[in-house]
Amino acid sequence: MLKLTPAERSLLRAEAHGLKPTVMIGAEGLTEAVMNEISSSLDAHGLIKIRVLGDEREERVAIYEQICSELDAAPVQHIGKLLVIYRPKKEAEKSERGARGPGLREVVIVKPSPSGTKRPSVKKVVIKGNERVTAGGSIKRAKVRQVSSKKTAAKN
Repeated sequence: MLKLTPAERSLLRAEAHGLKPTVMIGAEGLTEAVMNEISSSLDAHGLIKIRVLGDEREERVAIYEQICSELDAAPVQHIGKLLVIYRPKKEAEKSERGARGPGLREVVIVKPSPSGTKRPSVKKVVIKGNERVTAGGSIKRAKVRQVSSKKTAAKN
C-alpha cells in the first residue's frame, strides 16, 4: 500500500473535490472485473472516486482496504459511500517529455497591430506535426521534400 504525507493527502482531497465517481461497486461487491476497471481508471487518471452502493460501513471499509492493498494505491478519503484513491500514473513520464516528436503541439502566435500603436494580438494555436508557423504568423503545411529520380534509381 502506498503511503502519503498529510500535506499530500490534503492536496489530493482538494483536487478530488470536483471529480465525479468513475467506478461504482454494486451488490455483487468487489469482483475481478471491477478491480480491473479500477486499475485501468487509476492508470488513466491517477486520482479517482469510487461509489460503493452497499449500506454496511464495515463492508465499505474492507473494500477500501482491499482495493488499496491489491492495487498498490494510497487511500485518500472515505466519506459515506464515496472512496477516493490515488496511484501515480504510469504514463506521466512519457507524456511530459520535452521532445514530443510528430504530433500535435501548442504554439503561441504574436502579431503586431496593423497601426502599430495598439497591443499585439496573442493567439494560442494547436498545430499538427506536418505544419509550421511562418515569420508572419500564418500556419503552412510543410512541403514534402522532393527526391531526385536519378538518386532513387541509383540506390536501387
